[in-house]
Formats: sequence, structure tokens, C-alpha cells
Amino acid sequence: MHKPGDVVLGGLFKVHHTSVFPELSFTSEPNQRTCQRFVTAGFRHAMTMAFTIDEINKNSHLLPNVTLGYSLYDNCATLVIGFRAALSLASGREEQFILDDACVGTPPVLGVVGDSSSTRSIAISTVLGLYRVPMVSYFATCSCLSDRQKFPSFFRTIPSDAFQVRAMIQILRHFGWTWTGLLVSDDDYGLHAAHSFQSDMAQSGAGCLAYLEVLPWGNDPAGLRRIVDVMRKSTARVVIVFAHENQMINLMEEVVRQNVTGLQWMASEAWIATTVLQTPQLMPYIGSTLGIAIRRGEIPGFRDFLLQIRPDLQHNNSYGNSMVNQFWEYTFQCRFAPPHAGWVEAGGSLCTGQEDLENVETEFLDISNLRPEYNVYKAVYALAYALDDMLQCKPGGGPFSGNSCGTLQRLESWQLVHYLEKVNFTTPFGDQVSFDENGDAIPIYDVMNWLWLPDGRTKIQNVGEVKESAKGEELTLYEDKIFWNSESKKAPKSVCSESCPPGTRMARKKGESECCFDCISCSEGKISNKTDSMECTNCPEDFWSSPQRDHCVSKKTEFLSYHEPLGICLTTISLLGTFTCAVVLWIFIYYHNTPIVRANNSELSFLLLVSLKLCFLCSLLFIGRPRLWTCQLRHAAFGISFVLCVSCILVKTMVVLAVFKASKPGGGTSLKWFGAGQQRGTVMVLTSIQAAICTAWIVSASPAPHKNTQYHNDKIAYECVVGSTVGFAVLLGYIGLLAVLSFLSAFLARNLPDNFNEAKLITFSMLIFCAVWVAFVPAYVNSPGKYADAVEVFAILASSCGILLALFGPKCYIILLRPERNTKKAIMGRVIQS
Repeated sequence: MHKPGDVVLGGLFKVHHTSVFPELSFTSEPNQRTCQRFVTAGFRHAMTMAFTIDEINKNSHLLPNVTLGYSLYDNCATLVIGFRAALSLASGREEQFILDDACVGTPPVLGVVGDSSSTRSIAISTVLGLYRVPMVSYFATCSCLSDRQKFPSFFRTIPSDAFQVRAMIQILRHFGWTWTGLLVSDDDYGLHAAHSFQSDMAQSGAGCLAYLEVLPWGNDPAGLRRIVDVMRKSTARVVIVFAHENQMINLMEEVVRQNVTGLQWMASEAWIATTVLQTPQLMPYIGSTLGIAIRRGEIPGFRDFLLQIRPDLQHNNSYGNSMVNQFWEYTFQCRFAPPHAGWVEAGGSLCTGQEDLENVETEFLDISNLRPEYNVYKAVYALAYALDDMLQCKPGGGPFSGNSCGTLQRLESWQLVHYLEKVNFTTPFGDQVSFDENGDAIPIYDVMNWLWLPDGRTKIQNVGEVKESAKGEELTLYEDKIFWNSESKKAPKSVCSESCPPGTRMARKKGESECCFDCISCSEGKISNKTDSMECTNCPEDFWSSPQRDHCVSKKTEFLSYHEPLGICLTTISLLGTFTCAVVLWIFIYYHNTPIVRANNSELSFLLLVSLKLCFLCSLLFIGRPRLWTCQLRHAAFGISFVLCVSCILVKTMVVLAVFKASKPGGGTSLKWFGAGQQRGTVMVLTSIQAAICTAWIVSASPAPHKNTQYHNDKIAYECVVGSTVGFAVLLGYIGLLAVLSFLSAFLARNLPDNFNEAKLITFSMLIFCAVWVAFVPAYVNSPGKYADAVEVFAILASSCGILLALFGPKCYIILLRPERNTKKAIMGRVIQS
């Protein structure tokens, strides 16, 4: 896989388990080796590097204005292939090219992440070290790689076997195990571990080795039979194994055949976490195993990244795409077109590239136990932070000759080695990453224990940790959790993962034992009140889950209250408007004999002020906890009050038009239709229509209080449902109809001759009224919960204030401040201007 960038990092991963040598005929050029047995975990390690580089590119604080790329190779668990891939990365020479706009090959890399094997890392780093190309391994633990003379540019984010050996010796000393056997693999990993173990044990005086055996590669029945026979005859009851999974499988088959029981196994990090050995058939022999495991970490967003992986259909099995396509074929058991001969005929399916990873059972998406992946994550970040430190160097203050600095235009790999040695950062998981003088990471391991349950199930549980401190290796063990496979065993803590506390539920991990699970927090509105709950239960309707999700609490209630700032503000305005109406009414009553009061139809003015008071007061029904009577009364009071108000205004406008029409020749008869009785009757008839509408609405589909939980799951919004949307619309529509008629009538009379033409004031007041209620409709529809009531109250108060100020403000101004204009002559426009 290849992704271009300003700076490219290389990666070597075991995506296949083995390779097949081609037949050598010596008559033609041999074919390349083919890789077989796809390794999902290895591909996930490669995807971890791709994810980490993608995450770094999105980080504006790390390597700003620099884009990282990557070139990822499959070593096929074979030294020759891995070595060739490393040389291709370092030299930039590649046999295949992408022929698009230009010939593009794999660019040389600035650093390499890998390899996972100590043997391959030794060979590759020996050559890369000559050119000081930094190599950061995530899984190679051989202590020999700490030799800076041989491997000057090698670093690793996994602790060295030297520390693992000392950690195991600490466990031996803790339990007083001084007579032990040691089994190692026949490679650099195992042989160097054996050397370190013998040396450190002798120096520490922790004990002696009863035997040291080298496990053969492949299936060697005679060799395994001899080794197991030594174990059976030995008095040493503790067996320490530095080996690989395949070797352990072959060994345990022979252990079962010879029925060797009663041994306490101690595992290295290479096989402590394997699941293939955790079977009911093997647990009588290997139960209670203690071992060292790589530090587990968490990588936020990694699973989402894995789900976004898609194959490239245009370049099937071509350069840069074969790794993803092979994973796709392996996972979905399909083949991309064109498939090999006979595939379709045999019933095989073709890959479309649209298959869903979540619909297939694969360990690829299991990120609950990220251990090697976490080391890959740290390795990539180590290279990125080192590069960032190098690019931040100030000219003239650099660490190289002449105080020079490395630049993006002329980067040298040996410069990056200098900064890698000094890198120091903390991961989001809280682990500090730095390298000592030998290129080794800060050592920390988990101590694991295999638990065998009576029903045959198995678990792997964490029983402590070993980390480096100022005093040396610091061992922490929880002995009460350890399961011992003996007659005098203590009660162990039977978990693979920590018990799920109240507030969480158990969720099984795909591809692992049923006893291994993640603890998933209960979703909102659900709780679990006991440990290791299988399911979370729903809270009752009026209750919600506590923040800890371990008990239900009453939901908070929400409504427009008199005690909150918004409710207090609206209540204050309502009462202030009511008081203002009362003051204006008193003024008009006190000055009822003055021309300006009499000229403006004092009876209708008094009725209008009373209706405005009712409008201000009806807004109080929208504040407070909704009840049945307030829900029924609020809209009825609102509708009737406003119709009464607008009816008075409409009649006043019609009277103004009639008066001016009567003043013209032949128009005297128009006034007989607008006497005092007719005016009162018109107002009462118009108001009665609204009262009838409200009555029909309440009787047919009455508004009622309602508990609404759609806006907030953890709150109950108390509100009044209108019952009938049609009824509410008719109520508002009738008010709007009268308001429009008033506005049109006043607009027609606005230019009638008079020194004080009330039609202009009515026009302005109705304009305010209509503007407020036109804006009210969309605001009301889009306001949730109590804010809908607040919008309606605001519309009531705003329109009421607008009418009050527009109609009565100028009149009060003349009555109180300009009494010289409050005369009949001034009003009729007959004052002689001087």
C-alpha cells in the first residue's frame, strides 16, 4: 500500500503467515515467491499505521503544512521477502510503476516502522543502520537489538527481552520459585532470551535452571517427545517458555499425549494472549499459566477508520492495492474480476467492493485488546514528533555541523535519528513514550493469568504489572486474583476483563471466548443496578437514568415558570402593561369632558382600554405549570380579548369614515347607521362570534396539558396541546381578518382632512399588530416546549403595547403636556395660525 506525501514513512508487516518457493528448473527465470495464509491481525497492524498517519495529517499542531505518506509492505513472515521490501523502501527502487500522467514509483522513505520479528529486524537493521535510516519496531524484543554499535538507528516501542527476563525473575523471587525449566524457540528471539535469563538469574541469585531446551521448528515428534520426557522426569514444577504460538501448539500435543500435569507455566509475551491453547482439552495441563503481556492501549476512532476501508476495483491486484484486495477476498471468501479459472464454475462468488464488514464475523474489527497495534501507533507518532522537532529548528541553532538545521527540502535520515533519541511525548491513553540510550522504550508489562472454570470455560485476566522505576523493576501482583491449577488452589478472580460495575452491561467480543467481554455503559434512559448485568433495563416513563446509569431519577420538569428569569420578565411586562392601561383609563375618565376625549368616541376608547387590560392579563395564563383549566382558558381569553380590542378599533375606524362622509353634501344619512347603540352592538356581535368559535373548539377538542419528552430525553416539557389545530387556526384567522379590515379602513381614512385624524394612529397600530402576528406563526411553530409559550406571550404583549402606545400615546401627550391643543378649535383645525 502506498500513499504519497511530503515525507513518506515505510512499514513492514506480517500480512501473510508463510511463503512458497517456486520450483527452480534452471532453464528459465524463476517466478517470485507467493505468500499464503492471510493474517488478519497483521493486516490490522498495517492499517494502524495508515490510520495513525491519517490522524497526524489532520492534527494542525503536529507537522503543520507537512503531509505524511506511507509505503506498507508484506514481509510474508519470510526473511528474504522482508529484507527485499526494506531495501526497496530505503533505495526507492521498485520494479512496478503506476503509469498515469507520469511514471511514479515508490519514493524513498525517511523512516521504517517494523519489523515484527527479531530475526528479520536484526538483518534489516544491520543494513539500514549503515545509512542511519531509522527503524522503529513494534514487536521485536530481542535484547541483542539494544547494541548501538551494531544497530545505531534501531528503536522500538516494545520493551526489550532483557526487561521481560528481569520481570519474570521478579515473579520467581516473589513466589520463591528457585528451580525452574526453560524452553526457548530456535531463533534469535529465543536464544538471546535464554542467554539473558541464565546471566540475570545467576547475577541475582534468584534460582537455578533445572533444564534448558530448544523447541524445534515444524513438526519434529522425536524432538518434542524427548523434551516432554525431560519435563516429566524433572522435579522442577515451573516451566518458563520463550517461544511462538505454532511451537506451543506442537509442544502441547505431546504434553497431552504423555499426560504431563501439575506444571505451572510461565509465558512470554509471544504466546500469553493466544486463544488456540485455551480449550477444555488443554486446560488440565496448562491451566493457571502466568505470563507477560504487552501493554494494552486504546486508539480512539480506529474502528471507524477500519470500517471505511474499501478495495480498489480499477487496479485489482496491482501496485498499491493488492493488500486491501487480498484482505477483502479472504474476509468475504470471494474473488475480484477476473477470477482464476474454475472459480465461478465451482460456485465461488465475485467481490463487488460494497460488502459490509460489520455483517461478517471477523477479528479485524475487534479493537478491545489493542496491544501490538498500540505499539505501531506509538512508533508512528515517535517518528512524527521527531520530524516535527527537527523542522522547528531555528537556523543557526541546530545540532548539526555549523549549527545547521534539517530542512524539508533536504531531509536526511541520519538527522531524524538524532531527534528520535530525544523524542518524548504522551499518548492520548496516558502512556509516556521516549527512548533510552539503547533505543528501548520505557518498559512496562501486564502480568496475565489463565483462569480455568469448573464448567470448562477459560478466561485471561490481568493480575498485575511490571514497570521500570528508580529502584529497578517494580512488580505489582494481585495474588487474590490468581488462579492456581492445584488441589490447594485459592479462590481466583474469574474474569478476563474487569467486572462490569453497575451502570454498564456485558458485551461479548467477536472472535474471542464467551467469557471475554467489554463493559458498555447503559444508554440514556436505561440502568443496571448490579454487577455484570447482561442487559440494561428501561426507566419508567417519568424517570430517567442517573449520570452513573445505576438507578433511575425523576425527570426534570420544564415549563414557563414565574420563578425563572424569562417568566419573571414576561410577568413584569404584563403587569406593567395592565397598570399603564389603568392609568390611561383614569386619565380618560378624569378628562372625559375635554374635546380630544369626546372627539375620539370616548365610550369605545374606554371599552378599548378595558380590552387591552384583558389582553395584558390573559398572557399570565401562559405562565406557570399547565393545568386543564389554564389550557382551556388561555386561548379562549386570548382570542376573545383580542377580538374585543380589534372590534373596537374597527368600529372606531368605520365611525371616522362615516363622519367625514356625512360632512359632505348629501352624506348626512350615513351617520344614522353608526350611532352609539349600533357601535356597541357591532362590537358585541363580532366578539360573540369569537366566543362561539372558542366554545365549539373547547367542546369538540379541548386543549389539555401534555407531557412532552421529544425535545429532551431527560426532561419533561409540560405544555398545552391545542387539541384541534383547525380550531386554533380559525381563532387566529378570525382575529387576523378583523385586523386586516381595520388596517384597510384606517388606511383609506388616513388622509381625511382633520388636524387630529385618528385614522393615521389606527393605521400605525394595526401595522404593528399585523407585523407581530405574521412573525409569530413561524416562530411559534419552530419553538420547542416552553419557548413556544414564551413566543405567544411575547406576541400578545408586543401587539398590546403597540396598540396602546400608538392609539393612546399621542392623546395622553396632548392631554397632559399640550393642553392648549386640547380645544375644539384646535381639533377641528380652525385655529388661526399667527
